[in-house]
Amino acid sequence: MDTIIQIKPFAEIIESSLNIWKAQAWQWDEAPSFGSLVTVKTLERTIFGLVSNIEICSADAYRVVTAYKKTEEELKKEQPQIFEFLKTTFSCITIGYQENDILLYQLAPEPPKMHAFVFPAKYQEMVDFFSNEQYLQLLFNFSSHLFSLDELLLSILKQLSDKDILTKDNLEKFIETFSLLTANDYRRLKLFLKRTKSILKQF
Repeated sequence: MDTIIQIKPFAEIIESSLNIWKAQAWQWDEAPSFGSLVTVKTLERTIFGLVSNIEICSADAYRVVTAYKKTEEELKKEQPQIFEFLKTTFSCITIGYQENDILLYQLAPEPPKMHAFVFPAKYQEMVDFFSNEQYLQLLFNFSSHLFSLDELLLSILKQLSDKDILTKDNLEKFIETFSLLTANDYRRLKLFLKRTKSILKQF
């Protein structure tokens, strides 16, 4: 799949720290999906980030976005210039990195560099990365930075299911690790599993 479709960068980093970084999409209407896996590549390593928040706003601090009572199609035809003043930013949580062909589910030694390019993860990168559930521990460690950890986890599972990456074995390990990280919170696990039934197409 990746040998046919060339993976190109679509954003660059505008804020960076070890655990969370923010990037701006080059096109305001080409935001990554919530819960999608993205990468930042350096000479030493590939850093994996999970999209945890997306924001679309005015690119000009002095220009306020207002309602026009028109559809997007109508606005693009009648006032296309208003879209030039929009920007899309998204935040990512570092959930691992690859160095010397070894996947490590921990924070990288250094944060991604400012203005580094952001790539969508290749299909095989997703397969390899999500074959191990260790990334969940990092997500739980940074749950205080998230609007809802469970919403993010559901989004991950749906994308893996839609791309036929999620296997029965992976799902069982995911659920087992989820239970451990929630201190065997039966009520939370039951409610979470109930919601997965509508999004996991192959189970």
